[in-house]
Amino acid sequence: MILQIFQRGSQERRVWLLLGITAFFLALSSIYFQHVMLLQSCVMCIYERCAIFGILGSSIVGVLAPKTPLRYVSIVLWIYSAGQGVQFSWKHTMMQLHSSALSTCNFFITFPSWLPLDRWLPMLFQASSNCENRQWTYFSLTIPQWLLGIFFIYIVIAVIMLVAQFVRIRRSDLF
Repeated sequence: MILQIFQRGSQERRVWLLLGITAFFLALSSIYFQHVMLLQSCVMCIYERCAIFGILGSSIVGVLAPKTPLRYVSIVLWIYSAGQGVQFSWKHTMMQLHSSALSTCNFFITFPSWLPLDRWLPMLFQASSNCENRQWTYFSLTIPQWLLGIFFIYIVIAVIMLVAQFVRIRRSDLF
């Protein structure tokens, strides 16, 4: 029953739009933290932001073609981006909780040469802080700790949606 709901939902634009709205809100939040609250972004913050943009991109593909095989591409991109987000936020959290001279983040962002986002959009993708700095907390959790939970929720929902694609809907379940 639940898998059938997820399967039908994956073929509706409003579900993909909801995913896009949540990712867009997170992206706007990160920009607000950086440019309004004047919190400095570190390398891991930028990578986490890229993972959010990956989820946003997957939602755009899903909105454009929810009833076509492109939705599978959307789901895979969603899982990949959320998985990367979990890895980045976990590593960032561990750097903040267990800071040491041996486990620090890079000083410079390394984007592929064919996609130098830090040069194309430096106001969004340029790092200027140390990853171990805890600049903001809410309910005693830092930004990477919140993102770890958010990315985990994203990946669980995406995996359920992927599994749901292979469930057969019986005609009697439609009515």
